[in-house]
Amino acid sequence: VFRRLEYPAEIDKINIFNITLSTGRRMLIQSMLNGANFTTFEQELQKYEELLRNAFEAGVSIHPDEQEVKWTILRAVFFSSTVLTTIGYGNITPETTEGRIFCIVFALVGIPLTLTVIADWGRLFAQTASSLIKNVPPLPNGVRSVLDVRRTTSYAFLAVVFLFIYLGVGAAAFVIWEKDWTFFEGFYFCFITMTTIGFGDLVPKQPTYMLLCTLYILIGLALTSTIIELVRTQYAQSWKQLRALQGPLAEHFRRIADNTPGLDVLSIQHDFMKVITSVSVPKKLTSVGSLRRDKKIKVTDWEDAMEAAIRDLVVKSSNSQTFPPVVQFIIYETSV
Repeated sequence: VFRRLEYPAEIDKINIFNITLSTGRRMLIQSMLNGANFTTFEQELQKYEELLRNAFEAGVSIHPDEQEVKWTILRAVFFSSTVLTTIGYGNITPETTEGRIFCIVFALVGIPLTLTVIADWGRLFAQTASSLIKNVPPLPNGVRSVLDVRRTTSYAFLAVVFLFIYLGVGAAAFVIWEKDWTFFEGFYFCFITMTTIGFGDLVPKQPTYMLLCTLYILIGLALTSTIIELVRTQYAQSWKQLRALQGPLAEHFRRIADNTPGLDVLSIQHDFMKVITSVSVPKKLTSVGSLRRDKKIKVTDWEDAMEAAIRDLVVKSSNSQTFPPVVQFIIYETSV
């Protein structure tokens, strides 16, 4: 539909610019051959330069044989994909009123459908990854314990690494497809596209690979949305666990304050919360009170680790040489 609406207008615009350039070129040559004065020749030259500038800005080549048509079938498909995915490079846009009206209707109907399809693809990719993880052969006890401790963080990190690998593969493909692109330019284009920023400063120009490029973008958007959601969920769960610990943590510190007069509990609580925030998963915990210093306790759940740390702190404070404040009553007797 876009090609049907925009292609005739594009051809008419090209023909008009070609006729205008031919007329301006002929007038410039006639002024030279007729021996016109310098002022007349300069005016004709400025007019012709203005025509060339307008043709260049409109995407019209001064050589009719080398003119490329924008609204081919493949480029129209690529433009439709950029509309549906809300990327919008801006290198090709509808110029007719009918084409712009259809673009509005096409975007209103197509964008929700496309986002639904991308979400379904992302869910499918997530299920596939979960199935592959479940089918991983058993690992040694040492490696398994380390992975259990850092499982969620490792999943998020591996997802980000996989995203960068996908971007690198796309960058290598664009280096092959686009002869004047470097690897960094291809990687930059892939990143800007997958994040739907779409500056439009770098756009594929080879129509032969437009369909492959469109398929790569659609799959990449599904992967990107899945990975971003995975990382967001990881941070949301960590923050939820941290919020859930605030109640028990405040209670433990209240007990410490009751058993240790003069202790600045607020500063200790502030420092303790900073430590919890900076460390997502504890590695090892050394007991302070009843256990020996060289005995290490491997913790697989960071909530249990925090609880144990607070409990040991309470035990230590209760065993310290502190005495409750003494209140002395003095009674004076006098006889009248």
